[in-house]
Amino acid sequence: MPEDAIRALLLEEEEGKIVANLTQVSEVDLPDGDVTVKIDYSTLNYKDGMILTGKGRLVRNYPHIPGVDFSGVVETSNSEYFKPGDRVVLNGWRVGENRWGGYTTKTRIKSDYLLHLPENISNKQAMGIGTAGYTAMLAIIALEEHGLISGVEGEILVTGAGGGVGSVAVSILANLGYNVTASTGREEVQTFLRSLGATSIIMRSELEEPIKGPLGSERWLGAIDNVGGVILSNLLASMKYDASCAAVGLAASPKLDTTVVPFLLRGVKLLGIDSVMCPKKRRIEAWERLSKDLPMDKLSGIMKIVPLSEIVGYADKILQGQVQGRIVVDVKN
Repeated sequence: MPEDAIRALLLEEEEGKIVANLTQVSEVDLPDGDVTVKIDYSTLNYKDGMILTGKGRLVRNYPHIPGVDFSGVVETSNSEYFKPGDRVVLNGWRVGENRWGGYTTKTRIKSDYLLHLPENISNKQAMGIGTAGYTAMLAIIALEEHGLISGVEGEILVTGAGGGVGSVAVSILANLGYNVTASTGREEVQTFLRSLGATSIIMRSELEEPIKGPLGSERWLGAIDNVGGVILSNLLASMKYDASCAAVGLAASPKLDTTVVPFLLRGVKLLGIDSVMCPKKRRIEAWERLSKDLPMDKLSGIMKIVPLSEIVGYADKILQGQVQGRIVVDVKN
């Protein structure tokens, strides 16, 4: 392949089915924008899995290049904020959904969507963190803004802890000194979660057990929920007084079967975390916090590097909850 060729994973819709082909695209086909970025890495997130398999109709216009985040180096720029050679990262803005995303060696993008990478985070590490880790940091910041303080006695629960958001959340919270309980539906990831700093493990089935009445016993000082459905409902009924739960994923179900009782009688707060249209000031804050509070030695242990040519094979696995940690996509290979 010529050095200046743009390599991409292109999705097309054929007879109602989504077909992925590793191919070359022309620079004239790239989307509008004032900054051109040579992409080094992207990731495989749950949403990417849905897009690659055509589930949920997240993409409506084909051909399409998926990849909801990326890291790379600015090649050309008409923006006053970025210059050639700057290392940048992108999360959100429906890139990889409404707009072509990171599964390509080059893209053109609006400068408003980009952030400068902190100096101590490499391009590979940035995607080890990715949208999942960035979302985990947003959740932790929100919990702290609503009263969560490290060193206070009590358990912080992370559900779906074996996945991308959950594993990074466990690592950060443990590094900050919180007592982290990790929840998972898979027995085989318990050792992995303890290596990230979880002090205890609770199986998902235990969190799904019905609670009699609108309130259960007070247990959780705070929580990050990646699952939704009955687990989120039960969590809200089991939070300590004035505690907060940050809802992130809703992978099981967006349905919330609860009453106002936890909110009125215990002052429980339900915090919604949206990593897509998050204000730029908060984005910058999240990445700066990640550069300080995420132990990079733990990050290397949850990363699996996969070439772009093999990524389609992992789509169903991530949707079925079979992916542990973070899948980093090397778009150059």
